[in-house]
Amino acid sequence: MLRNMFKKTYTLIDSKYKTPEKSEEPNIPEGLWKKCNKCGQPIYSEDVKNNHYVCTKCTGYFRLHAFQRIEMTADLGTFTEWDKEMEFANPLDFPGYDKKVAAAKEKTGLSEAIVTGICEIGGQRAVLGVMDARFIMSSMGHVVGEKIARAIEQATLLKLPVVLFACSGGARMQEGIVSLMQMAKTSAALKRHHEAGQLYISVLTDPTTGGVTASFAMLGDVILAEPGALIGFAGPRVIEQTIGQKLPEGFQRSEFLLEHGFIDKIVPRNEMKETIAKILKLHKPYAVKEFYVDKQISSEEDSGKKKTLRPKKSKRSAWDTVLLSRRADRPVASDYIREVFDDFMEFAGDRYFKDDGAIVGGIASFHGMPVTVIGQEKGKNTKDNIKRNFGMPSPEGYRKALRLMKQAETFGRPIICLVDTPGAFCGLEAEERGQGEAIARNLFEMASLTVPVLSIVIGEGGSGGALAMAVGNEVWMMENAIYSILSPEGFASILYKDSKKANDAARVMKITAKDLLELGLIERVIPEEEPVSGENISAAAMEMDKAMEEFFLTYLLKSKEELANQRYERFRRM
Repeated sequence: MLRNMFKKTYTLIDSKYKTPEKSEEPNIPEGLWKKCNKCGQPIYSEDVKNNHYVCTKCTGYFRLHAFQRIEMTADLGTFTEWDKEMEFANPLDFPGYDKKVAAAKEKTGLSEAIVTGICEIGGQRAVLGVMDARFIMSSMGHVVGEKIARAIEQATLLKLPVVLFACSGGARMQEGIVSLMQMAKTSAALKRHHEAGQLYISVLTDPTTGGVTASFAMLGDVILAEPGALIGFAGPRVIEQTIGQKLPEGFQRSEFLLEHGFIDKIVPRNEMKETIAKILKLHKPYAVKEFYVDKQISSEEDSGKKKTLRPKKSKRSAWDTVLLSRRADRPVASDYIREVFDDFMEFAGDRYFKDDGAIVGGIASFHGMPVTVIGQEKGKNTKDNIKRNFGMPSPEGYRKALRLMKQAETFGRPIICLVDTPGAFCGLEAEERGQGEAIARNLFEMASLTVPVLSIVIGEGGSGGALAMAVGNEVWMMENAIYSILSPEGFASILYKDSKKANDAARVMKITAKDLLELGLIERVIPEEEPVSGENISAAAMEMDKAMEEFFLTYLLKSKEELANQRYERFRRM
């Protein structure tokens, strides 16, 4: 009886005057809403699609189906699929594997975990491959490896670039060691494509792990990644179980790889097509004769004008020039890059350890001609100087510079190096990572580069740290730059036993542009009507631009052997 006293009851009045609910559950058509796996919020499907399948609430990235990615990357109506149907194989006769593949085919409408074909991207023809995580987590078995290898081989025959979007859990376990062999197969195909002088752009998406990471995904001439993508060889759970430790926040994410020098650039999804199109454009075969003919005509028209090889006489002392070269308002490498070149795209990393902020490098165009530009970069304020390590490169900085130079050689691009450093970083960690070897390797490899190399000292040229980027066919200096075996303060400390005699040291060291031109150690001085600064950089950049045109008119038509031999003879006579 007591139990019934607390039982909920309804009277006639309750039912008569009860306010009806407007609706219990909205009747939502299937597919109208999506749930974000990152924030768990429902999002209107059309908004997600219009936002490149990025959550409008937390900016989390949805995984894309292969043809969604192709639609976002290829120009409309230009994609033609290759190898759509390929014979299935179960090399280990693994129980249930046939049914698993059949179920994946039915679910996705795909024949395998990758779609390959030919298309145009921003009007540039390219071979495109896109992995689809819905198909057995995009794992790489024999058919996936075969489709990738065939696409690359066809690209090599057609002399076309390759763009591959990786998204994979790794090897296809059901195929055992046959799956493992696909790592070598795809890598070998890419090696031949590379040796044929063709471009490969690898785009890493979430997730890219295992055998895919340890093969074609990390072999790009240019490696891009989407923000926040999981990228690594061993998966996070495997690592945590192996070492018995919790991994730090952000470990193995795109941002982690950029910081550690393994990828060139993180590109938001809405900018990906534009970025790829720009890279393809800057890698298009360029007829240097066109540049030569155009500039030769203008050169002949100006032949009566005197070329500026040396500045007007100055009453400045050597020490005055040292102070000017170190001024805080003096333009840095990126300032000249913005003034002189078009379409500059910075690339990061040495592919071994880290990205060094003291070196800025990438591809650009000079009067329509693709070039590689690399600069030693100082900061303009305390925060920036810390990021740039005050313009003192570490071993990974020199290795990044060399990587970009070798890439330029592969694609026949001239190289411009902007030198501005008090010297190579001499900290404990630099020695641990082989500072001496890194500098020596640059000298060794730059000596035989088969493309024109121009080095310009724009500020301080300190010791071997500067020379590691100044093994050029010609070396120029800004009028108020210096180039020396070490700083005047260091010279005075060693030889005069008094660093306060730096003024005297600067005079006897012959470190100014005027001194080095007279000694025959540089080819040109770019004049500064007044000490160059952020306010008057345009005038200096214009002089630099005109001088570069003359340089290219001289060197572009030289053969690979002539370029390397001229560079060798230049330093041999010193």
